[in-house]
Amino acid sequence: MAKVVKIIEVLAQSEKSWEDAAKNALEEAQQTLRNIRSIYVKGFEAKVENGGIAEFRITAKISFDLEPERSS
Repeated sequence: MAKVVKIIEVLAQSEKSWEDAAKNALEEAQQTLRNIRSIYVKGFEAKVENGGIAEFRITAKISFDLEPERSS
C-alpha cells in the first residue's frame, strides 16, 4: 500500500525566538496530528514595539503521514 503524506501550513509565535516559535508550532500540531514527519519554516517575521522585537513569528509547513482507512 502506498504511503500518503499531507502538508499543512501553520503560523506560530514566541516572545523568545524563532526557534521557540517553531517548537510552539510543533507542540500545538502534535495535540491533534499523529505521524508528523517534518517541519519546514518558510518565513520569518518579527513584531516591533518601542524599537525592539516584541514577538518572533514564523510561517511553517508541517508534513505528516496519513493513516490508511480502517475497515470495520
